[in-house]
This record gives sequence, C-alpha cells and structure tokens, in this order.
Amino acid sequence: MAKLGKRTRAAREAFAGKENVSVEAAVELVKSNAKAKFDETVEIAVCLGVDPRHADQMVRGVVGLPNGTGKDVRVAVFARGPKAEEAQAAGADIVGAEDLMETIQGGEINFDRCIATPDMMPIVGRLGKVLGPRNLMPNPKVGTVTMDVGDAVKNAKGGEVQFKVEKAGVVHAGVGKVSFDEAKLVENIRAFVDAVQKAKPAGAKGSYMKKIALSSTMGPGVSIDIDSAAGN
Repeated sequence: MAKLGKRTRAAREAFAGKENVSVEAAVELVKSNAKAKFDETVEIAVCLGVDPRHADQMVRGVVGLPNGTGKDVRVAVFARGPKAEEAQAAGADIVGAEDLMETIQGGEINFDRCIATPDMMPIVGRLGKVLGPRNLMPNPKVGTVTMDVGDAVKNAKGGEVQFKVEKAGVVHAGVGKVSFDEAKLVENIRAFVDAVQKAKPAGAKGSYMKKIALSSTMGPGVSIDIDSAAGN
C-alpha cells in the first residue's frame, strides 16, 4: 500500500468523524484543507434514488450559479450569418458550421460548452458519438439549441452549470473555487441543490436525494446534511 503524504494524512484527519454536517461547516472544512498550489474547484456530488436507464427517471437540467463558477468557460457555437455574428459579439470562442464540424471530427475539441441554432442540428447531429459522451451535445432542454445564441453564450460564460445524472445515479458539478468567500459558496451550493430538486423526474420513487458530498479538487469529501443544503 502506498504511503500517504503529510498533506493527505492531515486532510483525512481533519475530516475524520465528520458526517452530515451543515453546508456552512462543510464549506469551511473544504476551504481550510485545500492545500494545492492552484485555486481548487469546490465540487458537489449528489446521489439520487433514480435509475437513469429508465427515461422517466432521467435527471437533467441547468442552473445559473448566483456567484459564478470561477472558471473560464470556452464556448463553441454552430451558427451562420447574423447569428454567427451575434455569437461572436457575445464572446463565443469558436463559431462555425461545416468547418467546425470537420475540426471536431478531426479530434480537436477546444471548448467546454457547445451551442447551436436549430437549423444547424443536422450538422451537429453527425457529431453525436463525439460530443455525446463528453456531455457537450447541444440540447434544447438545457438551452443550448436556441436562436438566442447571444444570451446562451453570455449565460455559459457567466456561471451557468449543466447537470445530468450518470449511470450510477450521481449528479456532480463544480460550484465555485476555494478562493470564493464562504457565503458565496454556500449560496451557489444551495442554488445547485435547489435546481436538482426541481428536476425531480415523474418516475422517481422513494427517497430522491440520498446523499450530498462536498470536496475540493485534490481533497477528501465530507457529507452534507440534506436539509441544510436545501436551505431548510
């Protein structure tokens, strides 16, 4: 078994015996034990009582975090003519049509969010096997297939977070940076949890939110009291 470093041992000792703490206590614990040499992301993971193999139990949505993510989001837009110009004016990093499709097919994916106007979907649809597994496929349900490309680009760059339940029934996302004030992280966490709660599918049975955990990029996790995370 590999020997743990001093920093890892100290972090694990700090987290030992702490479970189902308040969201404020969790944020304080994660911030105080984030010792990496970069500004770590604060990550949330929500374990849900759903089976995403069933269509009526799929959980998917989008939320605008009130204090942003602290991340520089690179946005690609499939659009032509005036809509392409609108996307560029809004700050899109990459704008194109067939040329962008060919770039992606060639293995070059230099963006974190992909937006498309509806008329571009026949082109984008050819990229399903590439963009789908990376959760980058534009989808009208989360506002990334739209004629309002300018607003979509601004939202993506302004702190909007998409979420989608994984096969194991877990939803996770970055909700800020450890450099954020504690109050801002708490606000972001509660906004995210509220969005996941509102996305509860009709087919969900029994307990919907089973566990919530918070961690930094390089640090251990701590479970949060669900009522506290929901602001109750």
